Amino acid sequence: MIAVVDYGMGNLRSVQKALEKVGCTAAVTSNPQQIADAHSVVLPGVGAFKDCIHNLEKLNLIEPILQAIRSGKPFLGICLGLQVLFTESDEFGKTPGLNLIKGTVEHFSQNDSSPDGRLKIPHMGWNTLSFQKHLAVFNGVADGAFFYFVHSYYVKPEDKDVIATTTSYGADFTSSIQKDNIFACQFHPEKSQQAGLQVLKNFGKLT
Repeated sequence: MIAVVDYGMGNLRSVQKALEKVGCTAAVTSNPQQIADAHSVVLPGVGAFKDCIHNLEKLNLIEPILQAIRSGKPFLGICLGLQVLFTESDEFGKTPGLNLIKGTVEHFSQNDSSPDGRLKIPHMGWNTLSFQKHLAVFNGVADGAFFYFVHSYYVKPEDKDVIATTTSYGADFTSSIQKDNIFACQFHPEKSQQAGLQVLKNFGKLT
């Protein structure tokens, strides 16, 4: 069973339905024991970084998430679920994250090298991935495949070795990371048609 962590933010049901479409058993839950018992864990999310951390704290979900990761089970962070893994975000002032990945979350205005300096924010719609290393979650997905994005902030890891894919918007930014049993992506696989479903199917096979 895959636990989709429910902390009151994000398109939880669409993630669950996409996992079920590729043959996985998935449950939306805020129950720490159910998270502990799960084979793997997904942390989705859409919204503000500070609200996410606040909700995770309020629902006592931070320790269950950290314990799941420490146990070595496959972990997938999606969109905001990627960003909160980092040290801190500058969204609405500095907010500490879970600090599992050293680095920051920054606004796209700091990534703008477009000729007229008018990058459209949020970055919304289809864009491509450029693989920086081979991962099992990308088996059957072509380099340059299109995925769906909706975000105004992007992650900036200190350790470049964790970067799995980059995407160009204003300049190149990190669109997914991998560290040990953690895989996390800025794009939404549940909204990315066949390529996204393939990523979720591959994630469901991880042990």
